[in-house]
Amino acid sequence: AGSGGDAPATGPVNLNTANAQELDTLPGVGPATADAIIRDREAHGPFRSVDDLGRVRGIGDAKLEQLRGLVVV
Repeated sequence: AGSGGDAPATGPVNLNTANAQELDTLPGVGPATADAIIRDREAHGPFRSVDDLGRVRGIGDAKLEQLRGLVVV
């Protein structure tokens, strides 16, 4: 009951439930950044807002703005 790894996201990606493959579908997010998002979520608890992505290593202001409309918490 999973989607294909190459399938584009059909809606916003939930930062608190997405796996690495789902996060990897986002523009500018590769395997290392997807792993960093998951590690941050495990270490600090769920993201409370999309702005919390800014605390993840590898996500700066420009990438955060690029992802803002594509992710939810």
